[in-house]
Amino acid sequence: MRLVIVGHHIFSEYEEFFTGLFTLLISVSLSFIAGIYLGSMNEVFLLIPGLMVLATPSINMRGAIAGILTSRLSSSMHLGAFEVRFSRETDLGDNLRASILLTVIISVLLAIFGKIICVITGTDVIGLVDMVIISVVSGMFAGLIVTMIGVVTSIVCYRHSWNLDMVGAPVVTTFGDMMTLPFLVITALLMMRAPNELKLVLGIVVLVMIVWAVVLMTQVTVTMWDVLREGVPLLVPLSLLGIIAGVLYTDGLENLMAAAAVLILMAPFMNGCGSIGGILTSRVATEMHMGLVDANFVPSRIVLWHFVENYTYAFLILPLMGFVSHYAAVAIGITTPGLLPMMLLSLIAGVLVITVMNFLGYYTAVFSYRMGYDPDNFGVPVVTSSIDLVGATALLLMMMVLF
Repeated sequence: MRLVIVGHHIFSEYEEFFTGLFTLLISVSLSFIAGIYLGSMNEVFLLIPGLMVLATPSINMRGAIAGILTSRLSSSMHLGAFEVRFSRETDLGDNLRASILLTVIISVLLAIFGKIICVITGTDVIGLVDMVIISVVSGMFAGLIVTMIGVVTSIVCYRHSWNLDMVGAPVVTTFGDMMTLPFLVITALLMMRAPNELKLVLGIVVLVMIVWAVVLMTQVTVTMWDVLREGVPLLVPLSLLGIIAGVLYTDGLENLMAAAAVLILMAPFMNGCGSIGGILTSRVATEMHMGLVDANFVPSRIVLWHFVENYTYAFLILPLMGFVSHYAAVAIGITTPGLLPMMLLSLIAGVLVITVMNFLGYYTAVFSYRMGYDPDNFGVPVVTSSIDLVGATALLLMMMVLF
């Protein structure tokens, strides 16, 4: 039985597994709030062209950015460098500021890239200015909340000597789901109904935030620069994966409306699979920093055991997602293909996704470590962003087979 040292506390592998399972069950349960909200708001996505294109990457960018924060802070705790201080030149303070900067930068780029891809693919979409305002305003509100939840989670884990690797990714991706979608929909509805004067005010606010971000980038510390230098070039292409997934959902929106229970399933499905992959990559990054895992192309026994744990999580949680999605759809009066098809859809599509996430998460850590980068900056963002496209493809594919 392998022992894991966190601070001055020693965890067995079994304790870690059940910590992860407990966290995943809570995070998936909370994600159903976002899923039910999405299912009940399906008409909004039909009325506002291109909103689904923005929704998918926005949700996962919140989790990706906060995931970088918690993953880096977890490694800092394991290495004994963490302290609860928010001033400049501290791990907590500098990583927090970098996360807020990343939120502004990525929110702007999501809107621009989303508009461009919609034009290229011929997908109906609202104007660019509206897209930027919706993305930045909703992104900042949701991003600040999710980031602060990540900070509080990190401090609580530090105080209680809990392993943040097992808690951080599920917590921030869950609240990324819960916070992003409502703020996105509310901001979009406000923009569509707002008079020109209010749009002008919101536009000025967004411009001020962009200028603030540019100014702050000229005053970054070494830690902040490390996060931005590695985070921006990574998150930009990953956001494109989310946008492409959003286009796939938009093109298949009528089929999704015909089986609207799948809309309820989407949030917990993406959250659960992304969290499982995030736990893996966060643990592997920490174990590489501590010298417990080598960056070899052939996974070690420790990593293979993590794979087994991930499949165990999947078989325990995925059927439950389909079960709850079906009865939630029945409860709110939207269409569902049935209990068994929903459970099979969740399980089969989820196992396919977990398989991809296992190898993607591990080899992301390996290649980033071998190239001299910090795997904490790459693992969680790659997993939570790739889950958009991989998850969308798996769900839509299995819908065609099962339904």
